[in-house]
Amino acid sequence: MARSSTLNVAVIGVGRMGADHVRRIQEVVSGARVSAVVDADAERASAVAARAGGCAAYTDPAAALAAADVDAVLVASSSPAHEAALLAALAHDLPVLCEKPLTPDPASALRVLEAEQRLGRRRIQVGFMRRYDPEYLRLEQLLRTGRLGRPLLLHHRHRNVAAPPGWAGELLISDSLVHEMDVTRWLLGQEITAVTVLRPTPSRDAPDGMQDPQFVVLETDGGVIADAEIFVNCGFGYQVQAEAVCERGTARVGDGHAMVTQTAGRWGGTIAQDYLERFEDAYDRELRAWIDSVRHGTATGPTAWDGYAAAAVSAAGVRSLTEGGRVEVELPERPALYG
Repeated sequence: MARSSTLNVAVIGVGRMGADHVRRIQEVVSGARVSAVVDADAERASAVAARAGGCAAYTDPAAALAAADVDAVLVASSSPAHEAALLAALAHDLPVLCEKPLTPDPASALRVLEAEQRLGRRRIQVGFMRRYDPEYLRLEQLLRTGRLGRPLLLHHRHRNVAAPPGWAGELLISDSLVHEMDVTRWLLGQEITAVTVLRPTPSRDAPDGMQDPQFVVLETDGGVIADAEIFVNCGFGYQVQAEAVCERGTARVGDGHAMVTQTAGRWGGTIAQDYLERFEDAYDRELRAWIDSVRHGTATGPTAWDGYAAAAVSAAGVRSLTEGGRVEVELPERPALYG
């Protein structure tokens, strides 16, 4: 499309995340507008459409994607609905920003990957927004310089105040830890080859039957060992941290020390309470980069292959959680389309 043209975006799924993306397109970034919203809840779709300037509201994604005033698609529906939305967008040759995960499992992710390959060009960007977070970007750039020597170990921590209603232990891996899986691959430039999930004493604050916290060990094809603590009912805040241990030093991000106060014999700061508060800037940067790439006819950001690889690692993690032990990741050779 012409660089001066406004990108007309259909947003599929307007729950909390999707509605926030609608707000972001309308109020924060430039070069795009919401031309349609889609949600299975007709009342919610209509309400969000009204806040977006009275754009079209649909309950059927296929009808929205067939509309003449849709140039691109943002998928923010529940993960089981991603495959159908992605395949429909590819059938219309529309560029897509899809919230993570790409799909819930490797089989469906592979079907999406193969559909994009048949087009012969990249159309999908996956919403691994930590790649746009300024702290994570600085860490990635530092590791790339080699100033600290080779990475040897990578430590992650991922904590939430409380798990969403209805969550099970497997979702800690496939819906939360999937970020750490992608960040590990991105920071190191290596594929994850095996996963081991350890089961510490469950927190009394975890819902019945949920294994929380979990401790996950990721092995890479470059020999780096990454570990991740995932604790989604920590109670005190939303906290995401990473530390790279290299040959000549370490580097850590996510401490949240933007401001430290000292008063009345105490010092301290605040901890974000949810992911939107912690990563608001990253979401803005991610969406701005996607809109710019579509308007300029280029493909940037995390690919469908990155989404597929994360799904494969997640599947190995879920198997390790349920069966125990070390599970190797089943990952085919990377297709040429993805470099």
